[in-house]
Amino acid sequence: MKHLRTVTYVAEVARAGSIRRAAERLNLTPSALTRQIQELEYELGTPIFERLPQGMRLNAAGELFARHIRDQVADLDRVRSQIADLSGVRRGHVSLACSQAFVTQVVPEEVEAYRARFPQVGFMVQVRDHAQAVTALAAFEADLALILQPPPSAELHPLFSGHQTLCALMRTGHPLASETGPIRLRDCLGHALALPDHSLAIRHHIEHALARRGVELRPVVESGSLEFLRNLVLREDLISLQIPSGIPQDPRLHSRPIDLRDLTPMTLVLAQLRGRSLSVAAAKFADQLVVRLNREAV
Repeated sequence: MKHLRTVTYVAEVARAGSIRRAAERLNLTPSALTRQIQELEYELGTPIFERLPQGMRLNAAGELFARHIRDQVADLDRVRSQIADLSGVRRGHVSLACSQAFVTQVVPEEVEAYRARFPQVGFMVQVRDHAQAVTALAAFEADLALILQPPPSAELHPLFSGHQTLCALMRTGHPLASETGPIRLRDCLGHALALPDHSLAIRHHIEHALARRGVELRPVVESGSLEFLRNLVLREDLISLQIPSGIPQDPRLHSRPIDLRDLTPMTLVLAQLRGRSLSVAAAKFADQLVVRLNREAV
């Protein structure tokens, strides 16, 4: 930017008090620096320096121009800062609504990884199941939604769609924990169950599959908290049904995928509101999440 170089030259001559000293600092010849100053004075239509026997100093016009320089430099710094903000490099904000299944590992790990790169980006994470997450998007309360079995909605614009197979979750001492392969649902139903309640999409998915077979669920414990169910499983010989992304790496826990003949995989979706432009920070985070979800989906 040529005009910025000229501004730098004027500022340096004013500081140094002479063409010779300023030229040395700028790594220019005195004649080249003199020519730059003269061209600027010609453009302005007036001298901006007083030529004195002992050097040069700004005159009234020069002082006015110097203030302009300071204003321009400050304004340029502000614009650079705003550009950095827009790029998401320095700061930004991401609001995410997500199903409980993703708040144990997926979301915390991805937020940590993102903030390691962009430490001044803030996050708001809301735990919302399928329908509530769509409502949060529509109300502009969330930029992104990561949910299981989202209801049909014209307002959703999927950024990623994949599937995960439900798993039977039990403690390692459970009678069904001696094997690692897929397990039939009827084998799980022969044991005490601790299941998500009807506020969660997992429960609806299970009941929909069993209704076709005329089987009625009779869980001994129900809860809207997947974390509570996992903690209870550690204490009793209970079986819970959860997706792999929500199961922590805990040697005390054992999981087996439900046979696909009994339960189809659940759909997981990362979406934004259709027609809404994401901030750069939210778009970058969405790209990062898609990489993770592609790795874990079936």
